[in-house]
Amino acid sequence: MPNRLQHETSPYLQQHADNPVDWWPWGEDALDLARRENKPILLSIGYSACHWCHVMAHESFEDPAVAAQMNRLFVNIKVDREERPDLDQIYQSAHQMLAKRNGGWPLTVFLTPDGSPFFSGTYFPKEPRYNLPGFPDLLDRIDHAFRDQRSAIDEQGQALRAALARGTATGRAHPSDFSAAPLQSLRDGLASTFDEEHGGFGSAPKFPHPADLDFLLRHFAATGDAQARDMALKTLSGMAEGGIFDQLGGGFARYSVDGWWNIPHFEKMLYDNGPLLALYADAWTLTGDPLFARAAEQTAAWVLREMRLPEGGFASSLDADSEHEEGKFYVWDKAEIRSLLDEREFRIFSPYYGVARPPNFEEKHWHFYIAKPLAGIAAKLGLTEAEAEAILAGARAKLFAHREARIRPGRDDKLLVSWNALMIHGLAHAARVFDRPDWLAAATTAIDFIRHTLWRDGRLLATFKDGRAHLNAYLDDHALLIAALLESLQAGYRAEDLEFAEDLADAILDDFQDEGGGGFFFTRHDHETLIHRPKTGHDNAMPAGNGIAAQALGRLGHLTGEVRYLAAAERTLQAFYPAMRASPMGFASLGVALAEHLAPPPVLVLRGEAAALPEWLRQLAGVYRPALLSLALPSGLRGLPPSLDKPVAEAVNAWLCSGVNCLRPFATWPALETELMRIGKLAGEV
Repeated sequence: MPNRLQHETSPYLQQHADNPVDWWPWGEDALDLARRENKPILLSIGYSACHWCHVMAHESFEDPAVAAQMNRLFVNIKVDREERPDLDQIYQSAHQMLAKRNGGWPLTVFLTPDGSPFFSGTYFPKEPRYNLPGFPDLLDRIDHAFRDQRSAIDEQGQALRAALARGTATGRAHPSDFSAAPLQSLRDGLASTFDEEHGGFGSAPKFPHPADLDFLLRHFAATGDAQARDMALKTLSGMAEGGIFDQLGGGFARYSVDGWWNIPHFEKMLYDNGPLLALYADAWTLTGDPLFARAAEQTAAWVLREMRLPEGGFASSLDADSEHEEGKFYVWDKAEIRSLLDEREFRIFSPYYGVARPPNFEEKHWHFYIAKPLAGIAAKLGLTEAEAEAILAGARAKLFAHREARIRPGRDDKLLVSWNALMIHGLAHAARVFDRPDWLAAATTAIDFIRHTLWRDGRLLATFKDGRAHLNAYLDDHALLIAALLESLQAGYRAEDLEFAEDLADAILDDFQDEGGGGFFFTRHDHETLIHRPKTGHDNAMPAGNGIAAQALGRLGHLTGEVRYLAAAERTLQAFYPAMRASPMGFASLGVALAEHLAPPPVLVLRGEAAALPEWLRQLAGVYRPALLSLALPSGLRGLPPSLDKPVAEAVNAWLCSGVNCLRPFATWPALETELMRIGKLAGEV
């Protein structure tokens, strides 16, 4: 019989609905049962695309004997970390304190009935291996410890709660203390870990870190630091040529298991691909390199083909596994490739995508990556590079069509507002750069769905699936959605988007702000009481909510003239500046906010007839100017904020403003371009 998870919207929880484990979703009923029966809680946190979550489920949670042991000794709670990032943040932090190492998924935490963790780990095998205890043996040991060492466990729980509380940033810096020193230190810290041969930071496993790459490109634009630019472009190039990028179908996997971007962990996450789409658009703007354009175009195509939901918006992820094997959908046998391609196609495809080399996946299969420059392959075959590219495109199409007939990885089709916001931002930004109205239309359709379905009576909800929107939205949902709206407004102004952005900003100030310490809590003021209320500034796989809130509120304040937004952004920097100054690594999002506080972004308002504005927008999109906020406002608009309500002339007038001060309007593109170049040189552009 299905357990209680059968009624949940999370595909991850539904995956466990038929387990013999008596799973509970997180909630007061389960917590009350633990308190009444004085039983420890076994908390298991994961997500639907998680490979090792599947392994532990098959080994232990589907085993009747292990399940009976769990049911006898514990109240068992299963949590989707994507729906409940608040719980995941808290218990990942607790795990780092208890285990003295980083966590991951599945996260396995044993709690006292009041929710305090006393032992934790990640994946545990059913039988002892990998220097890990067998899960059934561990369950017995935890049970004995809970009964025999309860006073020590309770004392440890109190100390852990106090340690979590001490990690909360409080406002200590004065704005006069702010300087660019943390920005330079962050740039130098990234340089010290940069892989000069393959790009990226650190060694295997290697993650994309979009927030760091965005910081480096912006730092280059502001200072002319060519090394910062080159670190970002080298990383983006290595990823686009590597196996972390799906060379046939587009889109990026979550990380590479090696240091050279060759073999990915095959799950694809929406939250990676949105920021990467924007970054590849920026890289193409800076370089004109077709590699970057192809990565952007194929990523957008993948999103619209495989991740778009019928209601509007985007699904969360694709699994790493199909048919219970990691990567099976993506990897190839050489004989299969040869059977699908003609001789000329194979002679180009094989060396270009590494098939001419030994198998690179589990020593028996091939996973594609760009192994050799196409120009050399073409010359060897007596072809032009354009001819070789056309043949290669035909070969890719054949293999892609064949792959589409395979059993597909599972798709987690719940909509998460924060992850959708990252993709909306990426699509809208790339639409501006590449002049793709279809990408912008997909972004605005997602915005409209969120506004109509998940914004209710001034309150944002976090997730939607099967016709049901629920759960309190978090800081990240609000902040990232404001940032996405600001990007969409620059691609195509809609009055309702500006109004929505202001409503969300007001909700952040009313429902999340730490009035005493500055910055914003991760959860609303009326959220359920947990053992800790996070207020984080560090970027992880996603940018920090406080960093994006400070960026978005600052930009919205400059656009609208609303000083409350600017003041809240400044208080956020005050709260985190001491930590940024002491140890800047991990603060890229707040670093961007600090840079824009020190040098406020100029605002460009274009006014004129609707038909005349697109050409000006195309000209603007041709140069990388990340600090510039530009809006094209056609005549006939009503209700504009005073800061945007500039006079309309028959031709286009361009108003370039800094704060409340605006230059005389520019009536021709060359005159505006000259001024923008002057501003860029003053800021350090080269």
